[in-house]
Amino acid sequence: MSYDLAVWEGDMPADDEAAGEVYEALYQQYFESEEQPPTPRIRAYADAVAARWPDLYGHDADVHPLSNGLIDEASGPMVYFTIPFGRSDEVSSEAARLAAEHGLVCYDPQWEHLRPPAGHDE
Repeated sequence: MSYDLAVWEGDMPADDEAAGEVYEALYQQYFESEEQPPTPRIRAYADAVAARWPDLYGHDADVHPLSNGLIDEASGPMVYFTIPFGRSDEVSSEAARLAAEHGLVCYDPQWEHLRPPAGHDE
């Protein structure tokens, strides 16, 4: 079981509904069609997450499919990644903070809401 997050470049959507529309469009464009190399800002974000939790996914690709690195889950201006459920509270809060620090939008596709940085009301 896992918890998913989507992080992307762009203007902050006005609300959760608008964020869901942007998420759907970006996911379709960058993950359901031909994937593209990650943008520099998405690469920097993925590197920051990987530096913060280098062991998040372990090293066994059969058990931890992201063991090659979070950057493998990025395409163009978006990264979509799964967090092991047992670590979802810790990692998702900090991942949202790191997204804000990098000027990126963080969205929870399961609960269909924007993820504000840690320390802000959700």
